[in-house]
Amino acid sequence: MRTGRRRPLHPLPAPRHTRLAAALCHALLCTTLGAVSLPLAAQQNAPADASATFDIAAGPLDTALDTLARQAGISILYDSQALHGHSAPALSGAHPIEAALTRLLAGSGFMAVQTERGDYRLVPAPASPATQLPEVAVTAAAERAGVTEGTGRYTTGSTRSATGLNLSLRETPQSVSVVTRQQIEDQGYITAKEALDNVTGVHGLAWDTKRTYYWVRGFSVDRVSYDGVVSNDVSGGSYGDNAQDLAFYDRVEVVRGATGLLTGAGEPSATINYVRKRANSKTFQGEASVDAGSWDNLRGSVDLSTPLTGDGRVRARVVAVAQEKESFRDYYEGSKRALYGTVEADITSQTRLSLGVEYQRDKPTGATWGGLPLLYSDGTRTNWSRSMNAGTRWTRWDSTTQSVFADLEHHFNNGWSLKGNLNYREMDYQTKLFYQYGNLDRDTGIVPSAPYPWKGDATYRQSTGSLQASGPFSLLGREHELMVGFNSTRRRAQDESWNAINAAAIGDYHQWDGSYPEPDWGNYTRSDVTRTRENALYVATRLSVADPLKVILGGRHTSWRSTVATTRRAHKEFAPYVGVVYDLGQAHSLYASYTEIFSPQNYRDVHGRYLDPATGSNYEIGLKGEYLEGRLNASVALFRTLKDDVATQDGTNLVPGTTSYAYVGADGVKSRGIEAEISGELLPGWNLTAGIARTLTKNPDGSAFNPYLPRTLFNAGTSWRLPGAWNRLTVGGNVRWQNATYTNLTVTSGTYRYEQPSFAVVGLMARYEFAPQLSLQVNVNNLFDKKYWAHYSGQGTYGDPRNFYATLKYKF
Repeated sequence: MRTGRRRPLHPLPAPRHTRLAAALCHALLCTTLGAVSLPLAAQQNAPADASATFDIAAGPLDTALDTLARQAGISILYDSQALHGHSAPALSGAHPIEAALTRLLAGSGFMAVQTERGDYRLVPAPASPATQLPEVAVTAAAERAGVTEGTGRYTTGSTRSATGLNLSLRETPQSVSVVTRQQIEDQGYITAKEALDNVTGVHGLAWDTKRTYYWVRGFSVDRVSYDGVVSNDVSGGSYGDNAQDLAFYDRVEVVRGATGLLTGAGEPSATINYVRKRANSKTFQGEASVDAGSWDNLRGSVDLSTPLTGDGRVRARVVAVAQEKESFRDYYEGSKRALYGTVEADITSQTRLSLGVEYQRDKPTGATWGGLPLLYSDGTRTNWSRSMNAGTRWTRWDSTTQSVFADLEHHFNNGWSLKGNLNYREMDYQTKLFYQYGNLDRDTGIVPSAPYPWKGDATYRQSTGSLQASGPFSLLGREHELMVGFNSTRRRAQDESWNAINAAAIGDYHQWDGSYPEPDWGNYTRSDVTRTRENALYVATRLSVADPLKVILGGRHTSWRSTVATTRRAHKEFAPYVGVVYDLGQAHSLYASYTEIFSPQNYRDVHGRYLDPATGSNYEIGLKGEYLEGRLNASVALFRTLKDDVATQDGTNLVPGTTSYAYVGADGVKSRGIEAEISGELLPGWNLTAGIARTLTKNPDGSAFNPYLPRTLFNAGTSWRLPGAWNRLTVGGNVRWQNATYTNLTVTSGTYRYEQPSFAVVGLMARYEFAPQLSLQVNVNNLFDKKYWAHYSGQGTYGDPRNFYATLKYKF
């Protein structure tokens, strides 16, 4: 359930290197701020006979009500589930508020009544003059329009991930993909990695059993967010961040391109946003599942929601997971324990407090560090069994993630809202690893170089605080939106390592079975503590230039500082954002956007000075469509992404007093391409998400950048609940395809081109409901048992062979 409120407007920033554009952006924002008086106290709802000017597109009824509430400055209380499947007509011009409500609700079976407090409450319309049905229950905040849990869809009504403004996908001038709760359950995604591997334009490189690095538009993804708040740098999974369990989350959102407005520092690739489940149920409900799969994969989970007070104003939710599994790799085993808990309290009808904790512990043994050799020393290709494990029987890569968060949000009666967030996150890992490198002889299986056993521990701590105000304002006779926010982040990282004392050669690698003895470990080395601080102020405004034309202007000023021992670096950067959306009417919108981001570098020049941060920018134009009353979204985008001031080796010059090569900043990598995506419900019971991305990325000299990254990626996932007498059965599947790739590998005999042909991985699913509460689902992954490299450079890691996974679920 939720409360319709006036929503905040989305601001757009101006291009960063154009002084005129920056000046215009600054002037516009100053004019806007000068013309608007931010609400310091809640205002009263409009009287019953008040009128307002509306500009509401035809679409889902709940979305139309939220828009009406925002434009009229009122609150509307209703049960969002009860409105599922209802639509509303378009409405424009000046109308009395009650007349506007009556028009939107016509034919829905609901009517609006004004309470003594002045807000509106939806109740069932009387079936006859003598019959009056009971009221519909209340509450929940307007921003929950983006919630996907319980909708049964493969799309969402709105998202804040790109701009911080609560916009529909069609209104957002940037490419956004959403993996909804229904898609997660249908396709059997257990971890974040499994979901991200099936997102349009996202490519994962699985370096070993722990680390997967993601690339989008030719650049690595290095930032993630939780509930829209940047939490940590992506470590490729070293801390278990790619293995986090999706049982905690309502959806996963991926914003492609630079995202400097909301994330500050990072690569111009994408930002991944994990949106947590919330305690939003005023009745006891939940589900429990038992799962079993290939290689003794056993898992159990429970998800319970309950009110803690009789009126449901205080609610709680708990999610718990336990898993034990083996693998297609010899002697690799994993154990996971995860727990999530949250409590929400409606302090008043307009103020909500949320508190929560997350915990996940992974303990794999037989873990790998790197992969298998791809070439023999004579240049011929190796051909290993997929079951071969490059690790030893004593290797491990334990990781623990713990988070505590608090959100406080207040909605004013005039449509403004104020939200504060505090988040503390701890990430640790403890490892004993084994790495074999060097040239492998094809006849003897001997590697001349000794292996590299290594033991290490690492800790990462982050504290984040944010405050954001947003709401509508009037200027030049039109209504616009404004958002102002502040973020402060503190990070602390340190690691310890031990080298082996007696690392002997392994002998014939063809006979490898992981029985290499664990060495003795010498004295440990502790690194200096790395402390990083980021403070950022951002502003964005969504200007209604004309009925069909919306312009978002905004920018983020970030103060970044890092300290390691006595070395201190500091940067101050401004990242602009500009977006334009032109509504073509009916179902389509044209858009264009420009965004930026910056990335501090650890390279130094011939004078010993650290290089300036690399900068990334993203130009994008596209067409978006919204169909079937918002149940289906589609988009096509053309993009051009640049990364400048990239560290480039300065010949043979060295950094003074060191043996390290010196670097200079140079115009860097450029990528361009096209992306297309469709997601949602095509027909009743038939969900589909499908996307294709084509990216061409070049080095400064014009050569291909990282040619082992595919240029073309295609993904699709679908589910269909059969009609009629077969409606207890749902069937579906998914497919991932990528084009041929290559890399150049150097061994003793020379440098060789190593190619991987194009390939597809196909999955199937079927679910049968024995009763509304009880169902059994089976997923088959890699149906045709395709053998492929999930990553290959000097070494390679195989993707999973064919496997199955069965889930028995009971809903309370």
